[in-house]
Amino acid sequence: MKTTDALANVERRLAAAGVDTPRVDAEWLAAAVLGVSRTDVQMHEEIDAAALEPLVRRREQREPLAYVLGEWGFRRLTLKTDRRALVPRPETEVVAERALALIRDLDAPRVLDVGTGSGAIALAIKDEHPNARVTGVDTSREALALAHENAQRLGIDVELREADVEAAGEDWELVVSNPPYVHAGEWDSLQPEIHEWEPRDALVGEGVHARIARAAKTRFLVLEVGDDQAHHVAAALAELGYRRIRISRDLTGRERVVEAARA
Repeated sequence: MKTTDALANVERRLAAAGVDTPRVDAEWLAAAVLGVSRTDVQMHEEIDAAALEPLVRRREQREPLAYVLGEWGFRRLTLKTDRRALVPRPETEVVAERALALIRDLDAPRVLDVGTGSGAIALAIKDEHPNARVTGVDTSREALALAHENAQRLGIDVELREADVEAAGEDWELVVSNPPYVHAGEWDSLQPEIHEWEPRDALVGEGVHARIARAAKTRFLVLEVGDDQAHHVAAALAELGYRRIRISRDLTGRERVVEAARA
């Protein structure tokens, strides 16, 4: 089948299914079948329609594109992705960026990623600060298994273990987390890609930021927050004795990251 015809057909089908970015997603799916980058898809005149079809059907069912492709980019890494953990998101790259900035001048900082999921933050920090001693914890054994697979595939040495917020009570130079912060009442209003496919326990939760902040014995703390939560979390950190509190925006301009220091 001609690639141009296939792309047009897939774009129409995905748009009818309610996908927000049907053309872009069509190009990603075609790229996966052709084994090329998305920008090189148009250089191929023909595509195997039979190989493309099962991927299109999965995306029509609003399965996240990252799950359909089986991998997703996060900073300098390509991570394996599936339903065991959240899809790594661009806004979380800002979390990793701020964490790395805080420990840049520390020789071998002890770093904890609470709720590591696929391992995205922990692996990115170790990748970009090789001397850091990075630990990722999660309460989900399924997510930890995925994080282990990513660490092995990438050849990045991080410690991964089953634990909850209490792990932050050990001695760290940096505690970082993208914790659950979606209110339970919002769940059903989220896009199908989220509420029908991604792990609910990794997304829905209240008060987790404060639990981490209270437990943490750390020099620096970096937290991802939901829309309209940044100033509330910052105020809570100030009440707990944190200083040098800073709020950073994500690529869409939303206040997404709150960081602070113990002294």
